Amino acid sequence: MSNNVSHILLFDGVCNLCNSIVQFTIKRDTKGKFKFASLQSESGQTFLKKFGLPTDDFDSFVFINGDKYFLKSSAGLHVLKELGGVWKLFYVFIIFPKPFRDFIYNLIAKRRYKIFGKRDTCMVPTQDIKLRFLQ
Repeated sequence: MSNNVSHILLFDGVCNLCNSIVQFTIKRDTKGKFKFASLQSESGQTFLKKFGLPTDDFDSFVFINGDKYFLKSSAGLHVLKELGGVWKLFYVFIIFPKPFRDFIYNLIAKRRYKIFGKRDTCMVPTQDIKLRFLQ
């Protein structure tokens, strides 16, 4: 795995909400700079280990940009910022204290399966976006 990794999104592969966020990002990432891996995948597990993150906690959305990583609400806001356009305006919410932002994030994360549902298996990318997914 290259040391020069950037714009990697790690997500819960069986979560419908998480898969929708990935689809949202793909649709708006016109330059194709984001790559994706489920937290459960071999690549996802490798990145989690590389950054010393738990390999069995799938409640967090992880954004990796170079040697930095962001979790939960910070990850989401950094992704929006990187998408550019009108989406980068949402980055202003970074001014709210992280404990407050992550409290809201955690409320949704803990109920995401109940509210949005769960898949039996990780998402299988379509042929046109397959190259953007790490194994």
